[in-house]
Amino acid sequence: MKEDLLHYIWKYKKYPVARIRTTKGHGIVVQASGTHNQLSGPDFFNAKLIIDEQLWAGNVEIHIKSSDWYAHNHEMDTNYDNVILHVVWEDDVAVFRLDGSEVPTLELKNYISDDLLANYKKLVQQRPNRFINCGTDITAISSFSFDNWKERLYFERLERKSEIVVKLLEESNNDWEKVLFIMLLKNFGSKINGDFFFDLGLSIDFSMIRKLKNKPLELEALLFGLSGLLEDDQQPNTYKQELRQTYDYLCRKYELDATVLSKPRFFKLRPSNFPTIRLSQFAQLYAAESSLFNKAIQAETADFYSLFVVPTSTFWETHFTFNKTSKKSVKRTTKKFIDLLVVNTILPLKFCYLRHQGISLDDSFTKPVADIASEKNSIVQKYRTLGLKVNNAKDSQVLLELYTNYCTKNKCLQCAVGVELLTLKT
Repeated sequence: MKEDLLHYIWKYKKYPVARIRTTKGHGIVVQASGTHNQLSGPDFFNAKLIIDEQLWAGNVEIHIKSSDWYAHNHEMDTNYDNVILHVVWEDDVAVFRLDGSEVPTLELKNYISDDLLANYKKLVQQRPNRFINCGTDITAISSFSFDNWKERLYFERLERKSEIVVKLLEESNNDWEKVLFIMLLKNFGSKINGDFFFDLGLSIDFSMIRKLKNKPLELEALLFGLSGLLEDDQQPNTYKQELRQTYDYLCRKYELDATVLSKPRFFKLRPSNFPTIRLSQFAQLYAAESSLFNKAIQAETADFYSLFVVPTSTFWETHFTFNKTSKKSVKRTTKKFIDLLVVNTILPLKFCYLRHQGISLDDSFTKPVADIASEKNSIVQKYRTLGLKVNNAKDSQVLLELYTNYCTKNKCLQCAVGVELLTLKT
C-alpha cells in the first residue's frame, strides 16, 4: 500500500460514499474532499465534512497507518491543528492535536474493492524491458484529458527551468541582460560543456561585457583566456598570440584573476560543437548585438533565426582548434542549434519576465515552441512507438517532462494518464 493510492481514493471518492464511518462509528458525509496539496502541510485543504451530523470545515491528512501521525511529529505542528479527519489504511493508534483533542479517523481498508487494488498493482508494477508502466494503455485515454495534461506539463517544465533564472535574478538584482548572458553561454556549451560555460558566465563581471560591445577580438580573448584555452603554446600562431596579448591587457586593465581551475572538454564532441567554435560564435553575438535581451523577448518565431545566426571570427573558418588547419568553411550557428537556444533559454527567461511584469500568458507565448520541430532522442522515439503523436518541440518537451518527473518516479496517480486509466478500469 502506498499513500498515493489513498490520495487517489479520497480525491476521486473511490469508496462507498453513502456508508463510510469513523472508527468511533460516526457517519461521514463528504460535501467537499478539499484541494489536493502537493507541498508541505496537510494533504487536502478546505474540505467540508458532516461528521455525526455536525458540519466541519478544515483539512484532511492521509497516512498508511494512524501512527504515522506521530512518526511525522504532526502532534507538535500547529499546521495540523485544523485537521478535521485523518484518513488511513490501517488505524493502529488514536491521534491527538496539539491541544489534546482527538482527530476523527476514517479507516479505508474495509471499504476498498479488491478490483481497485488489483488494477492499481497492475498499473504501477514495473516489469523488465518495459519503457513506462502504462505503455500498452496510454493511447486509451481521451484526447481531451491528454491535451489538458500536456498543457499543464509544459508549464511545469517551464517552472522547473525557471528556478535557476529566478536564483540568478536574485543574485544580480534583477539584471535581465546579465541573466540572459549566463544562460545563453550555458546553452552554447550544450550538454558536454554546459556546466563549465555556466560557471564561466558566473565568473565574469557583466559590466565588462557591456564595455566590450562591438569589440569581438577583446570578447573572444576574454572568453578563451578565462577558459584556459590560451595557455598551451606548443604551436603558437599569430592569432593565438594576438588573443593572448589582448587577454593579458584585459587582465591588467580590469584586475582579473587569471587562475584557470579547469578547461572545457573536446572529447566526444563533433568539431562543430568544439568549445573553440562555440565561444567564438558567442563572442561574435555579443559584439554585434546591443540590448539583446529586449530583442529576444520581443522576437517572433522567425526573428530568432536572424538574431542568433552568427559566424565565428575569420580564423576559425580554417580551424577547429588552434593547432591544426582544416578545410575552409563558414561556421555559423545552425537552425537546430538556435531551436535549442529558444526552447532552453529564451522561452524560460521570457516566462519569468512576463510573470515578473504581471503580464498574463496567452496562446502567442507557446507559438514559438509549437513552431519548432520536435527533438529527436531515444525517449521521444519510444513514446512515438507507443502510438503518441509528436508534432513539434512543445510535444517533445512535454514527453520529456512526463518521463523524467512522472514515469521514472512511478508517480502514476499524480499523472492524468494513470488516474484516467485506473478510473476506466474501476
